[in-house]
Amino acid sequence: MTTNSKTVLSELIKNISESATLLMTRKSREMKAQGMDVINLSIGEPDFNTPDFIKEAALDAIRDNYTHYTPVSGYPELRKAIAAKLKRDNGLDYDFQQIVVSNGAKHSIANIMLCLVNPGDEVIIPAPYWVSYPEITKMAHGKPVEIPTSIESDFKITPQQLEDAITDKSKIFIFSSPCNPSGSFYTKQELQGLAEVIARYPDIFVISDEIYEYINFNGKHASIARFDSIKNRVITVNGVSKGYAMTGWRIGYMAASVEIAKAVDKLQGQYTSGASSIAQRAAIKALEADPNESEEIQEMVKAFKERRELVLKMLNDIPGIKTNRPNGAFYIFPNISSYLGKSNGEYSINNDVDLGMYLLEKAHVAIVPGSAFGNPNCIRISYAASTDILIDAMNRIKKALAELS
Repeated sequence: MTTNSKTVLSELIKNISESATLLMTRKSREMKAQGMDVINLSIGEPDFNTPDFIKEAALDAIRDNYTHYTPVSGYPELRKAIAAKLKRDNGLDYDFQQIVVSNGAKHSIANIMLCLVNPGDEVIIPAPYWVSYPEITKMAHGKPVEIPTSIESDFKITPQQLEDAITDKSKIFIFSSPCNPSGSFYTKQELQGLAEVIARYPDIFVISDEIYEYINFNGKHASIARFDSIKNRVITVNGVSKGYAMTGWRIGYMAASVEIAKAVDKLQGQYTSGASSIAQRAAIKALEADPNESEEIQEMVKAFKERRELVLKMLNDIPGIKTNRPNGAFYIFPNISSYLGKSNGEYSINNDVDLGMYLLEKAHVAIVPGSAFGNPNCIRISYAASTDILIDAMNRIKKALAELS
C-alpha cells in the first residue's frame, strides 16, 4: 500500500524548510563516505573535545546512579548553578525557579515561541539570523519579519530599524549576540539603544540568544536583560554547547519571568520532559568553572581568534570577496556577490546556493549559502577546524573561484 505525502503530511511540516546547515553537513558526509576528500566548513560546533573535568563529572554521575527521570525544568542544583553563572558573568539576578533547562538552546527557543506566539503574531528577526529562527516562528504559526543588514553595518541593526519594523502585531524580537552566522556582537551601548525602543512597546518580548557568549574576541559580553526597563520581558537563552565544547550533550537553558518559566515547564512536560540526567550533572561542573579562569576555555578562544585572522587574511587575498571583522563566534560571513552571474562553462553561478554547490562539488569544501540566514549575497564559513585544514580549504576556494568568469 502506498500513501500520498500531499495528503498524509501536515501543513506544518510542508511549510518549514530543512536546516541548511545540517543539509550541507549531510551532503559533505555522504561525499566523504564515497571516498572523496571533503573539507566541511558548514558545521556549527567547536572542533575541540569536552574538557576532561566535565567528562569526569558525567562518569561520577553514572557511578552515583543519576540514571532516572529528571525534573521537567532540570535538577535544582543545575538551575542554581545557572543562576550563579548569570550573576557572575552577566550581572543578572534570577531565582532558580525562573530557569528552565532543555535539550539544547534550540529547544529553549522553540519552547518560548510556542508559549508566547499566537497565530498571526509577528516575530522581528534581524538578518542575517540563525537558520531556525524563522522556521520555529512558522511552527508557532507566527509571521517572521526580517530586518536586513549589510556587511557595511557589521550586520547589526540600528534602533531606528527596529522601531520601523514594529507594528501592532509585533510580539517578539529575537537576535543572537555574538551572532550566528556573522560573528558580530552588540556592545552595551548598542543594546541600550535597542532596549530604549523595546521599552516603549510593553507588549513586545525579547529573546536574547547568547549561546556564543564566551567566544568573544573584543571585550566583555553584554546582555540586554541588564536594562531594568525591559528585563521582565527579556528571555535570555544560553547553553553549554559552544563555550564548553559540549554540543552532543544537548543542554540549553532559558531565564525569564516566573510566568514564562512556568509556561515553558508546562509545555516541556508534555512533549520531552526533562533533559538527560548525565548531561545535566556534567553541565553543573561546567557552569561552576569561571570562564576567565578556565584554561580549556581560554585556549579554545585563543585558537579561534588566531584562526579568524588566518581565514580573514586568506579570504581578503581572493579578488571580489568582501569581509567584515567578526568579533565573536567562529564564523566569517563574506560577501560573494561579485561571483553571482559567473560561469566556468560547466557550472553557472546564478545565486549563493549555486556557489555553495559549486564549491562543494568542484573544490570539495562545504560552506552554507547565505540565503539560509537571510542574506543571499554572502556565504557562511566556519573556522572550527585546524589551521592546516583551513589553509587547504581557503586555497581550494581561491582556486575554484578563479575559474569563474
